[in-house]
Amino acid sequence: MTEIEIPSDHPRRVSLETRERIIEGHQDNIVATAGLLAHGRGEAFDYLIGEKTNDQAMKAIDAAVASMLLADHPVISVNGNACSLVPEELVELSEICGAPLEINLFYYRKEREDAIVTALKKAGAKEILGTIERPSETIPELSSNRRKVDSDGIGSADLVVVPLEDGDRTEALKRIGKFVVTIDLNPMSRTSVYSDITIVDNIVRAMPLMVERSRDLKHEPREKLEAIVKAFDNRKNLETAIERIIEHLEKQAAGFANITKEENR
Repeated sequence: MTEIEIPSDHPRRVSLETRERIIEGHQDNIVATAGLLAHGRGEAFDYLIGEKTNDQAMKAIDAAVASMLLADHPVISVNGNACSLVPEELVELSEICGAPLEINLFYYRKEREDAIVTALKKAGAKEILGTIERPSETIPELSSNRRKVDSDGIGSADLVVVPLEDGDRTEALKRIGKFVVTIDLNPMSRTSVYSDITIVDNIVRAMPLMVERSRDLKHEPREKLEAIVKAFDNRKNLETAIERIIEHLEKQAAGFANITKEENR
């Protein structure tokens, strides 16, 4: 995967491997240059949550998967970073939940679209929506390139999964009546706040768990899935996510205090 040899016992191994995937994605035209900066910002928040999937994120994952399984026409929006980091998982989740993959890019170039199509097909995708030759429409009151959506995909979807999304489009999707699920490490972002369900977690951990839980929940009765979604409150979810960050920082601070005491003995 990478030309850099990362020792198996390196404490930052997973983080470094993830960075290498993003860099390779940039070299392969999948990731925009700005996507490198976005990844770094997300990684900073991953530190704040302790670089692990907590119990609150698992509740959000269950609610997200249940809502996808209940939807009449769910669609998974794909940008460069998501494609670079979890292409196989995107394809698996798409197949299990019957949610087509649709490419949607802020920094659009035909070379990027082609590179993402190639990567998704390599991961097993049979159909990819959102390409330039497909029938499209626009999201009202959105001026960026992301206003263009596939008529058979997000244009007619009742639920849209928007991993690593931008707040403008999330807000616009809500205005036109879409149920929005997102994965965002920052619980204070506009994407997190405007979405119906926000999974505050790293996509490289969250997406495999969504695949696993979709297999578990796929054959559950509709009443159980509805109960999972009904019990989920995204406002409370985000409040709890911020509380988890504070708790983690307090533990870190206490650990530093103990180290200082030991050094002063």
